[in-house]
Amino acid sequence: MQSKPMLVVVSGPPGTGKTTLAHRIAGALGCPAICRDEIKEGMVHATPGFVPGPGDPLTMRTLSTFFDVIGLLIGRGTTVVAEAAFQDRLWTPGLSPLLSRADLRIVHCTVPAEVALERITTRTASDPRRAAHEDAQISADARLRTHNAFQPVDLPVPQLTVDTTTEPPLGNILKFLS
Repeated sequence: MQSKPMLVVVSGPPGTGKTTLAHRIAGALGCPAICRDEIKEGMVHATPGFVPGPGDPLTMRTLSTFFDVIGLLIGRGTTVVAEAAFQDRLWTPGLSPLLSRADLRIVHCTVPAEVALERITTRTASDPRRAAHEDAQISADARLRTHNAFQPVDLPVPQLTVDTTTEPPLGNILKFLS
């Protein structure tokens, strides 16, 4: 009998190091990392003149594409690391249909607000691809409110909270996933 693939969800507010950690975990597990921001950045290539904003059409297409890709891979028996800054209200509807099809684990990334804000400011200034995302367009005050109001994924599955202010030990995370 074949066991279910694992779905590792890496979540947290913007600027908490989710993408970096997701790629580290995927590399250690030997599976793909599916990152919402990377999907959106790829979509921007086919959308000249795109301007990001709350609820813009490209953001909405990115959401459905992200969950479609994860569902396809899980359905084909592929272990996946999925990463996004979604709050519970977006993760739960997208993940709930997968609960019976995957061994779901959640890694929640945290950092102090000032660390997240500094990371967002630095990457927005140094990476032109970040212009595809709303966090590049909002004020520091709005970013702080978003950080402080973040609602983590709340599903009845194993969860681990990781402080990503510095690079967390991958061994501890892999032990949680085993």
